[in-house]
Amino acid sequence: MSVDLTVDLAGLYLRNPVMPASGCFGFGKEYSEYYPLNQLGAVVVKATTLSPRLGNPTPRVAEVTAGMLNAIGLANPGLDKVLEEELPWLSQQDVPVFVNVAGDTVDEYCEVVQRVSDSNLAQAIELNVSCPNVKLGGLAFGVDATVLRGLVEAVRKHCTLPLIVKLSPNVTRIQDLALAAAEGGADGLSLINTLIGMQIDLSARKPLLGNGTGGLSGRAIKPVALRMVYDVAKAVKLPIIGIGGIYSGRDAAEFIMAGAWAVEVGTANFTDPYACPRIIAELASFMEAEGIRDLKEIRGCAL
Repeated sequence: MSVDLTVDLAGLYLRNPVMPASGCFGFGKEYSEYYPLNQLGAVVVKATTLSPRLGNPTPRVAEVTAGMLNAIGLANPGLDKVLEEELPWLSQQDVPVFVNVAGDTVDEYCEVVQRVSDSNLAQAIELNVSCPNVKLGGLAFGVDATVLRGLVEAVRKHCTLPLIVKLSPNVTRIQDLALAAAEGGADGLSLINTLIGMQIDLSARKPLLGNGTGGLSGRAIKPVALRMVYDVAKAVKLPIIGIGGIYSGRDAAEFIMAGAWAVEVGTANFTDPYACPRIIAELASFMEAEGIRDLKEIRGCAL
């Protein structure tokens, strides 16, 4: 039995619902040595900021039980180099490109989104709203519904591409942030970003990461991510990209049943460079075994 893995995500045609998560795939060049990138539903690139960032002090990554902590600090070459050196190559790989955009101020977000939209080198924007908002004393854009709605409204005026807002899980009710993003003009949502965690270096008797805390990802967060996708899917009528602890086709199927239209694969890429194409194949095999011809048959069926 042939199965239909295609997805219409906010007006974008995807061959399948699987894409790498931002920050876990660079700009795709390294992984293209393992398989053609057009096997993927899309490629979500590393977070891009207006100016280059060196990132946080080392150590930046730590392995923990059932996952990893990272405190990279949005290290990236900056918008100019991304537009000049990274996206032109990626735009030739016959796969939709989602540019993850981060910033410290509303103006920075708007400028990056405007220039990416005008470049004709990307098919969607993923708005990273878990960044410190300098003008609000370090408050992250993604944890205050009023602030988030204002950011999305401002960015929307500069964005001619589908606008996907990536939500932080470090909130009391993620549905409230999802509703704020929808009211601000988002075309879709991706969730979840990492959970805040830490590990102690017992010999040094201090936090292991140079930043003190970091983002927890991997298998450990899947139940939390799945529940949040489920809650948001019941609250907001926007397409959702599920993220968090996806390592297999069955994991992907769970997120789709919880209401996701597509999924992003993050930490799994670090231990298995073939994780994304493997998950695509496993999802197809699961559907064949279950007699499911089309993803629409199971999308949100658990709600």
